[in-house]
Amino acid sequence: MAALRSLRRYKWYVVGMLWWIAFFNYADRQSIFSLFPLLSREFHLNDVQLGLLGSSFAAVYGVSAPFVGFIVDRVERKASILGGLRIWSVICMATAISRSFSALLFFRASEGLGETIYFPASMSFISDYHGRATRSRAMGLHQTSVYIGTIAGGFFAGLIGQRYGWRSSFLVFGAAGIVLSFILSLALVEPTRGAADLADTQACAIPPLPRRKIRGKDGAPMTSFREFLQLIFTRPSLALCMAGFLFQNFTTMVLFTWMPTLLFRKFHLSLALAGLTATIFVQSASMIGSPLGGWLADALRRRMPGGRMLTQAIAADCEVPFVVACALTRSWPLLIASLLLWGGFKGIYEANIFASVFDVVPCEARGTATGTMNMVGWLAGAGTAPVVVGFLAGRIGLSRSVAVTSAPYAAACILLSIAALFFAGRDTRSLESALVPQASNRIG
Repeated sequence: MAALRSLRRYKWYVVGMLWWIAFFNYADRQSIFSLFPLLSREFHLNDVQLGLLGSSFAAVYGVSAPFVGFIVDRVERKASILGGLRIWSVICMATAISRSFSALLFFRASEGLGETIYFPASMSFISDYHGRATRSRAMGLHQTSVYIGTIAGGFFAGLIGQRYGWRSSFLVFGAAGIVLSFILSLALVEPTRGAADLADTQACAIPPLPRRKIRGKDGAPMTSFREFLQLIFTRPSLALCMAGFLFQNFTTMVLFTWMPTLLFRKFHLSLALAGLTATIFVQSASMIGSPLGGWLADALRRRMPGGRMLTQAIAADCEVPFVVACALTRSWPLLIASLLLWGGFKGIYEANIFASVFDVVPCEARGTATGTMNMVGWLAGAGTAPVVVGFLAGRIGLSRSVAVTSAPYAAACILLSIAALFFAGRDTRSLESALVPQASNRIG
């Protein structure tokens, strides 16, 4: 019993430790957007080139994600998480040596390769400590780091850039990440793959903080990439969740990339204040929405198999009018209210991005699933958004271009509603029926 109580505490400590890594994951990637005006002035960049800085990160992040996820399912996830943190932190610091647009583009794209490691490894890691009853809450709490990291990246990069130059921003964020990686290397413990799912079926007890054996020697099943592709085609709710993430991430990337510049131009704010305003209201509200979304989804999941997906669908639909209002209004109070409401519903959606998918994906393929989702969402969604808006801005203006990007949220709502109401029940039963023989093999 003491070991079980220790595990119940430690599984929340795990969320806290990973929280700090995700904080720097997003602070590093967000920092450049608040520096757009400085970079534009020094390197004489137009809007399309600025958009390419955002798209290059997303493109590399998305292309490499499924391959990284596939590897994560076969190696120790702790090493992947901490190694990725060190890689992207070094690249972040190296960005400071850029002397041309091509160098900026290279380092920005390279950082996407480093950061793509984190989410496939960390989401799989958390799912083996948190089962059906607490998974959405755990991932929702972890998600709050994304919002605080985005706020900190946007504000402090602008503040440091104004006072000490844009190069200093990259040096500060990168160095902090390297220090963190060595601190957490002493505290993170690799969980047994599938422990939480097997405990949900009551087929076996949760083991007390075991260190995982080398893959293939512990009897854990392995899923090939071909088998994972078959899983996508045979479980429609998985494919629909991925498509919904594509549309959701498209518009969310517009917020990260272009909102600071929109506020800088429309409301004539300073760099630091534009970066802060574009992030603090949305992300602060998302910090409230994400734990709430985790709690709602866990509760609704107990009532219906597609509860987490339906929670996401409702949230995506509610985001639409507030994107339009943020883009078009010239009223400061309406802008702030719309940013807050946009952020709240965004948090509810994002708490369940991976928890929804894990309801229909076996534990041995969750790194691959997370990586593939990131490929779809970041390559096809976020990877195109900055350039599309940059292109449209030269023709219909930046405000109208951002307003148009509300439509993908409505598309995400439709896709997720179909997944929740028509396919989730069958797909979750398929996963649960496979756990019993798997547990028998582990015990034998």
